[in-house]
Amino acid sequence: MDSDRPAARLSSALVAVALVVAVIGSLGAPLITSVATTLHVPLAAAQWTLTVTLFAGAIAAPVLGRLGSGPRRRITVLGSLAVVVLGGVLTVLPLPFAFLIAGRALQGLGLGAVALLMSVARTELPEARASGTIAALSVASTVGIGVGYPLVGLIDQLAGLRAAYAFGLVLSAVALLIAWRTLPRDAPGPNPRLDVPGAVLLGVGTLGVLLVIAEPALWASPLLGGAVLGLSALVLAAWTVVELRVPAPLADLRLLGRPTVLRANGAMLVSGVGMYLLFSLLTRYLQTPPGAGYGFALPGVAAGAALIPFSALGFVAGRVVPRLARTVTDRGAFAVSASAVAIAAVLLAVGTGSLAVVLLAMTVLGFGVGGVSAVMPRLVLEDVPAQETASVLSINQIVRSVGFSIGSALAGLLLAAATPAGALLPPAGGYVAAALWALPLLAVSALIVALRR
Repeated sequence: MDSDRPAARLSSALVAVALVVAVIGSLGAPLITSVATTLHVPLAAAQWTLTVTLFAGAIAAPVLGRLGSGPRRRITVLGSLAVVVLGGVLTVLPLPFAFLIAGRALQGLGLGAVALLMSVARTELPEARASGTIAALSVASTVGIGVGYPLVGLIDQLAGLRAAYAFGLVLSAVALLIAWRTLPRDAPGPNPRLDVPGAVLLGVGTLGVLLVIAEPALWASPLLGGAVLGLSALVLAAWTVVELRVPAPLADLRLLGRPTVLRANGAMLVSGVGMYLLFSLLTRYLQTPPGAGYGFALPGVAAGAALIPFSALGFVAGRVVPRLARTVTDRGAFAVSASAVAIAAVLLAVGTGSLAVVLLAMTVLGFGVGGVSAVMPRLVLEDVPAQETASVLSINQIVRSVGFSIGSALAGLLLAAATPAGALLPPAGGYVAAALWALPLLAVSALIVALRR
C-alpha cells in the first residue's frame, strides 16, 4: 500500500492542476457582461476575454507538446504555469482593457499544458492508474465549468470584476506550487529540437481558421471572410510541407496519419461540433429574457448553478466510461457517450416548456461530454509510442478547440436563421430545430470510430 502512495499523490496532483487550469480558462464566460459594463467596452470586445484564451491554448498546445516530449517536460509545465500566474497579475491590476486581453491570452497557455500532464501520467504512473488519471484529466474541463461558472459569478456579484480575476490568480499560484512540489524530475537526455517555422505556420493557420469560425463579423464582407479562410488553408498546406521535410517536426504527420489517430481526431471534430452546439443552446435557453415568451430568464449565478449537475455527471462519466470500455471496447464506450449527448438533444427538443426537463438535458449532456472526453485519449493513443503522447494529444486538443468553435458558431447561425426579420430573439421552435442538428453529427462521429478501414 505504501509503495502506491507516491503514484496516488502524483495522480491527484495532476488532476488538481488540470482542474485549476480549466477553471481559469473558463473565467471569461461568466464575466463577459461584467467586463463590458465595468470597463465600458462593447460586448463584442468583452467577448475576447474568453476567445483569446481559447485561441492561445489551441496555438500553444503543439509547441508545449514538443518542448515537453524530452527531458524538459517538468520545466515546460512549470514555465507555462508561471506565465499563467503572470497573466493573472495583468487581469487583476487596474490597467487598461488591452492589458486584460493580454493577461487572458497568457492564461490560455495553461490550457495548452494539459497534454503534458497526460504525458506525465502515461510515463510516470503504473498502467492501470495512468489510464484512470488520463481519463480524469480529460474531463477536467467539464468539471471546471461547473465549479468555475457559479463561483466566479458569485464573486463578481459580491466583490466586483477584479476580485473575480484575483480568484483566478490565487488558483494559478496554487497550481504552480502543486506542480513544483509533485512533478518528477526529468531523466537526462537530448533536448528536443523545436521546429520554429512549423510552430509559426501552425499558429497562424490555426488562428485564421478559428477566427473565421468564432468571429461571424468577418463574414459581413464575404470577400474578407473568404480571403482569411483561403489564406489560412494555404498556410496550413505550407505547414504540412514543412513538417514532412524537417528532421524534427512539430508533429509527426506520418504518425497522425495512422488510421486509429485519424479516426479519433475525425470523431473528436464532429462530436465536438455537436456537443458544443447543444451546450451553447442550453445555456442560452436558460437565460432567455422574460419577454421572449419562453425560456426561464435565470440570472447569471442561477444559470451558473445549473451547470453544477453538468459537471457532476461529467466527473462520474470520467470514472465510469473507462471501466465500461474494458467491457464494451473503447469504440463501444464512445458510442454510449455520444448516445447520451443525443438523448440530451432530444430532451431539449421535447421539453422546452419544462425547467426540470431542460436541466435534465443539461445533466445528461454532462455525462456525454465527460464520457467522450474520457475515452478520447484511449482512442487517439491506441498505436502511439509513449514518447509522442504529448505531441499527438496536443494536436487532438487543437481539433477539439476547432470543433467546439464550430459548434458555438453554428448555434448562433441556426438561431439567427430562425429569428424573424425585425425580431431580437428566435421563437422556441428555433431552439428545437437547432438541437436536432446535433443528432446527425453525433451519429457520424460514432460511425467514424466504429469503422476499421
